Amino acid sequence: MKQVNVVAAVIEKDGRIFATQRGYGEFKDGWEFPGGKIEEGETPREALAREIFEELDCRIEVGEHLITVECDYALFHLSMACYRAKICDDSHIMLKEHEAARWLDMSELDSVDWLPADIEVVRALLDAR
Repeated sequence: MKQVNVVAAVIEKDGRIFATQRGYGEFKDGWEFPGGKIEEGETPREALAREIFEELDCRIEVGEHLITVECDYALFHLSMACYRAKICDDSHIMLKEHEAARWLDMSELDSVDWLPADIEVVRALLDAR
């Protein structure tokens, strides 16, 4: 089975978590933590900062590692390293690839239809509080 290594940002602000809804591909309309593939020669943190800038036109400070999720999909195995992140003071979010986004309180995390790997991240967030 093909191995896909990605990173995801758990962007936090004022006690809320940023969630995005995919606007394309096989998993269109599913909710996820934004991020993407690690390119050759990049560290996971570098890849995450680049991906967030590309997808959200936003600069972030990548914080601590939260969880690495291992998830089998039909055609590939996903390894997703998730990091806590904050938006840089001089930056703001603009959706470039996603069809929607929401800031969710911890009590609202179950209110969207998360993609399978992202469900594990939600569990880790809820366990950490």
